[in-house]
Amino acid sequence: MLIHPPQPDEYAAYQASYVARVTDGDVMHVLRTQVASLRELLTSVTDARARTRPAPAEWSINEVIGHMADTERIFAYRTLRIARGDTTPLAGFDQDDYILPGKFNARALSSLLDEFARVREATLSLVETLDDEALSRRGIASNNPVSARALVFITAGHVAHHTESLRTVYL
Repeated sequence: MLIHPPQPDEYAAYQASYVARVTDGDVMHVLRTQVASLRELLTSVTDARARTRPAPAEWSINEVIGHMADTERIFAYRTLRIARGDTTPLAGFDQDDYILPGKFNARALSSLLDEFARVREATLSLVETLDDEALSRRGIASNNPVSARALVFITAGHVAHHTESLRTVYL
């Protein structure tokens, strides 16, 4: 299944950096390989280290992984609604408001990685069923127009963004 990259009018300007992170042109390959890459990157991280914030205003590794799972759920929900032709504007969310209630630092890193893997499997299950017509549908999310296709790329790019942050800031 090849999903062509979205055009710039299919997503908001602030999402362009996520779309641009899918550099090999095969977003499905990226989606299928990110969990294993993330696990490999974090293989030597202890639970104590995963719970430690590098600075007071920064998230811990656990919180980053929890954020990725939460955000992927939201992006997949948006993808589903838009792909099915639902034109109801979809609300935005404040990512910081999800961190403390998520209690990610009370969990083992392996538990969070397993959860993210299950969320990704659900995302793949959805995306694999979408044809070009469904992927081309557009809706409104966070007060911006977006296509289902763009949301697939944004989903992969969001994880790529945080994986790079983990690699360069945390490890």
